[in-house]
Amino acid sequence: MSKFSLEAWLPQQQARVEALLEARARRLTEQAPQRLAESMCYSLLAGGKRLRPVLCLAFCDAVARASTNSAVANDAACALEAVHTYSLVHDDLPAMDDDDLRRGRPTNHKVYGEAMAILAGDGLLTLAFEWLGSGVESELALRGRLTGELARASGSTSLKIARRSSRTSPGFTA
Repeated sequence: MSKFSLEAWLPQQQARVEALLEARARRLTEQAPQRLAESMCYSLLAGGKRLRPVLCLAFCDAVARASTNSAVANDAACALEAVHTYSLVHDDLPAMDDDDLRRGRPTNHKVYGEAMAILAGDGLLTLAFEWLGSGVESELALRGRLTGELARASGSTSLKIARRSSRTSPGFTA
């Protein structure tokens, strides 16, 4: 058995995720209104470590006991990144942290305006559930369970939302 090298493995997996996201972004630009698709893709394809989707794919590979390129695993990984990106877009908004830069680039609301950034974040969140919840009939039970887990993890009862609310709403306790 060969020795595992994180330094070699991680960039390969990050490239895998980037390719998956780029393919979905191409489809998005064909389906959504142009300016909204641009805004969503601006943030979704802004780079980053992509650790959430990489770890998702690694877990799927581990439980499959072989490298898998299954549609469910790929959709789950991309859905995680879409939810994460939505949270960043909304977190950068003037009503939240009012950040001007994200990953060295102007934030979404600085480029596209606050209203479009809100719509882009909302679009990314709902797109995550579409990606994860849609598939062939034989996968729907699994996709349904995964979609429920993603909804719970990203919903109003999640720790991140509670922490954010406690920072931005006087008197709120989590």
